[in-house]
Amino acid sequence: MADKRDYYEVLGVQKGASEDEIKKAYRQSAKKYHPDLHPGDKDCEEKFKEVNEAYEVLSDSEKRARYDQFGHAGVDPNYGAGAGGGSPFGVDMDFGDIFSSIFGGGFGGRRAANAPQRGGDVETSVTITFEESAKGTTKKVSYNSVDTCTDCHGTGAAAGSQPKTCSACGGSGRVTINQRSPLGVIQTQRTCDACHGRGKIIDNPCRRCNGSGRYRQPHTVDVSIPAGIRDSQILNVGGHGNAGVNGGPKGDLHVYVNVRKHELFERRGDDVWCDLPITFAQASLGAEVTVPTIDGKARYTIHEGTQPNDIFKLKGKGFTHLGGRGRGDHYCRVVVEIPKNLNQKQKDLITQFDRSTTESNYSKRSGFFDKLKKMFG
Repeated sequence: MADKRDYYEVLGVQKGASEDEIKKAYRQSAKKYHPDLHPGDKDCEEKFKEVNEAYEVLSDSEKRARYDQFGHAGVDPNYGAGAGGGSPFGVDMDFGDIFSSIFGGGFGGRRAANAPQRGGDVETSVTITFEESAKGTTKKVSYNSVDTCTDCHGTGAAAGSQPKTCSACGGSGRVTINQRSPLGVIQTQRTCDACHGRGKIIDNPCRRCNGSGRYRQPHTVDVSIPAGIRDSQILNVGGHGNAGVNGGPKGDLHVYVNVRKHELFERRGDDVWCDLPITFAQASLGAEVTVPTIDGKARYTIHEGTQPNDIFKLKGKGFTHLGGRGRGDHYCRVVVEIPKNLNQKQKDLITQFDRSTTESNYSKRSGFFDKLKKMFG
């Protein structure tokens, strides 16, 4: 048996490993190489057999003792020491049954070929304005999805004919293959080549869907977009995805929402921000100004002596709280604009005004020069 690897090496454990360590290593290796996870991979299939053979010996205290003393010869059936061996789960056991015994099921089970299956989800996108995201709207959305063929009603067979049960797999969509091994007869399953897993054979396929029972076509649906929705959020429209198979339900439609940027407004959370340009005179003397909001125009009184970058708030003029009550606020940042291209008369007036002011009229200037005096004397 010189061609066989050491059983401890196969499981990746030391020779003195405990029973729990051997069992844990076996579970990890069996899951790693299980044929259900690697269909058609002969290398993984051989490694899975090797792992089971190693565990069959090392999990049995008597066989392990003989193996530790005599190596493979101590457990080889040809030497009379391995009788009654085979898989730790018994001879002629399906790989799926083995895996279910180890891991509690989930990998060995197979969906019946004709069981109802839910249709897949589809995706599309819609673009809305800044105001529509604030107020909510309804949009017609176009998308493509797979529908059940109306000519054959999903059977895939032309009118007047019916699909036949596949004789190769008996309608299960899978075939069982028996393989002899040192552990006994091992059964594996794979997709039926005759029906490609459908469980039925169509001799006269429907011309409209080419025997698939479904075809893709365009659709349009009205989608309600709630007030307060954000850019890149996704809306789910149930039952508007691909058609199910064998009477299964339709999938869903996922609508990605794109919100256009606004020329004046910026969204921060559920608040709206904007810059408000005002004149030097308005900032100095105060004034009633017009403020743009997502609700339209609003009036606000700028107080006397307003400074550049001062911020004021219009309460409740922001976005609706999505899925909740109330609204955010509207914030304005004051931008004091300095006039350009002045004529001589205007320049003279400003010069006259400047000469008439004192440091007490400028809080920041007076504070700045006080600091300069402290620094330089």
